[in-house]
Amino acid sequence: MKLIGMLDSPYVRRVAISAKRLGIDLDHQSVSVFRHFEQFQQINPVVKAPTLVLDDGEVLIDSTLIIDYLEALAGPGNSLMPEDLNQRLRSLRLIGLALAACEKSVQLYYERNLRPAEIQFEPWVERVEGQLAAAYSALERELELQPLKTDGSIDQDGITLAVAWSFTCLVVPDQVDAWQFPRISAFTEYAEGLEAFMSTPIE
Repeated sequence: MKLIGMLDSPYVRRVAISAKRLGIDLDHQSVSVFRHFEQFQQINPVVKAPTLVLDDGEVLIDSTLIIDYLEALAGPGNSLMPEDLNQRLRSLRLIGLALAACEKSVQLYYERNLRPAEIQFEPWVERVEGQLAAAYSALERELELQPLKTDGSIDQDGITLAVAWSFTCLVVPDQVDAWQFPRISAFTEYAEGLEAFMSTPIE
């Protein structure tokens, strides 16, 4: 199977790291939706990263859906999600918040770097900044109530949270400070030291 997309995308990176944690080998191909648009279009006309090309040529898109498929391939006992319903609910809540933070970080990055300054709409930018801050504030509270494990393992909630924080710090660093979100920052430092993360660096 081939994973198409750049690792500077938090969505591509979360799939790549998840696959490693599940013991699934993917042939990662660094194809950019911007610099290699026509090449990407030949693989997937929608030009959406990540794209997973299965061995039979079938194509999947969307990181959450791809990870769901990889979990099914890995089989019982290899899931990155907890079986206990209450813990699963919490994991889904963390993942949802982290993905929201990714989305808002992407929106801010595109607004600042792709839209000419004279047509940027400041009220919308302020709204997105507020949404980004709200997502990380909620995540910080969640970690205060129940810290994520730092015993050498990592599950899907931790993968998504760490990937999101690293991405935000890369593309809109003025929006986040480690002192504001010490638990998120500390957990991300732990995660980035794990082999699955170190072997999947942001490109």
